[in-house]
Amino acid sequence: MLLLIVGLVLFLGIHSTNILAPDFRTAMVGKLGLFGWKGLYAVIALIGFVLIVIGYGEARMQPTWLWVSPVWTRHLAALLMLPAFVFLVATYVPGTRLKARMGHPMLLATKIWALSHLIANGTLADVLLFGAFLAWAVLAFIILRRRDRATGKSYPAVGISRDMIAVVLGVVLWAVFAMYLHRVLIGVGPFG
Repeated sequence: MLLLIVGLVLFLGIHSTNILAPDFRTAMVGKLGLFGWKGLYAVIALIGFVLIVIGYGEARMQPTWLWVSPVWTRHLAALLMLPAFVFLVATYVPGTRLKARMGHPMLLATKIWALSHLIANGTLADVLLFGAFLAWAVLAFIILRRRDRATGKSYPAVGISRDMIAVVLGVVLWAVFAMYLHRVLIGVGPFG
């Protein structure tokens, strides 16, 4: 469990620097250069991610159950992940109305992912992992949306075709992940 916690601190901590400490990020870019900062950022994020994977994997071997969710919650989580994949793709497709409306669709995708997995999983490791990501995404979304409003930042929409691309790609990615990759990578099939 310690590896999971350390991984979460590293991964979410480094992902919080621009959100909670933009001056620190600016100072580090000034000190290390943009590529130096991005390299350090990537190394810390990767170490955190690896520790999360190892720590969560170890915790799954000897789970501390807080509650046992009914089987149908796995199906609900899988269905909730459908819009999460669409929002995730909308992050990377420029000019979507989804991004124009929400500003930070990846954070919305992260919130849906974390909440849906909290619904379907009831171990202490699940609460730590998904609860930490949910709390982080909620806080990050609030701070970044306030910052966008304060600075007048907007995300222009190009047209409905961009949203259709995001929806189609999101649905395809969701189907591949839900029907195949989740079982291969995580060891659990969302639909049985």
